[in-house]
Amino acid sequence: MSSEPYDPYIPNGERSQGGGSHSNPSQIRKELDDTIHTLQQNVIAAGERGERLEDLRDKSGKMATEAQKFRRGANGVRRQMWWKDMKMRIWLAIGIIVLLAIIIIPSVVVTKNNK
Repeated sequence: MSSEPYDPYIPNGERSQGGGSHSNPSQIRKELDDTIHTLQQNVIAAGERGERLEDLRDKSGKMATEAQKFRRGANGVRRQMWWKDMKMRIWLAIGIIVLLAIIIIPSVVVTKNNK
């Protein structure tokens, strides 16, 4: 067993037996450069993701606006079609009443004249 205290951040294979430095400075510098490079890539990726999220937010806002316009337009068309249907029903009812009047009135007049 080693006299060094346990350090969870240092892998077992990298511990030195003599109590000196754990790695040479060039290796540490290389690992640091790799870490910095990875962090820079992560920051760039996060920025791109943020831009994409902003684009998605803008697109969803536009879609919501368009959906509201569509809903208003659809309601207007529905109202117009309802009025058109009602006008047709009214004209049909008037036509049936006129047709019945044309048939019934002459027959009533003829029956009264025959009495």
